[in-house]
Amino acid sequence: MKIHDNAASLNLELDERSGAKVVFTNGVFDLLHPGHVQLLQFARMQGDLLVVGINDDDSVRRLKGEKRPIFPLAERVEVLSALECVDHIVPFSEDTPLQLIRALGKIDVLVKGGDYAPGEVVGRQEVEAQGGKLCLFKLAGDYSTSALVEKITKNF
Repeated sequence: MKIHDNAASLNLELDERSGAKVVFTNGVFDLLHPGHVQLLQFARMQGDLLVVGINDDDSVRRLKGEKRPIFPLAERVEVLSALECVDHIVPFSEDTPLQLIRALGKIDVLVKGGDYAPGEVVGRQEVEAQGGKLCLFKLAGDYSTSALVEKITKNF
């Protein structure tokens, strides 16, 4: 498992593994739940290396509100890095992973949850333009970190 500060350091690593089928997914990964784990395990099965883009704290606040993230980036990265299926983690500061996807270059498989329509997936066109494909994962349960946070706050 390697944690990278930016796409450039990861690209050097990926260049050394040329020929490896690279899979990419991204998210906030705050309060890791079974849906996250299922998605990450599924993503890893789609290729040789799983690269996970993770929103930094500022982008999480912009996307989810001032009370999020619950765990700061370093702690979210620590939890993700403990998962056997994750090979590389790259934080990003934008609201979407588009710049990171462009910077990474060749991604063979882009994985997102099945709650997205193909046209909604950021980076799909860039990945497909380079010969890669989009793969949507249908979650087995109805998991949502935002719903989980709401449930916890109502009960305490």
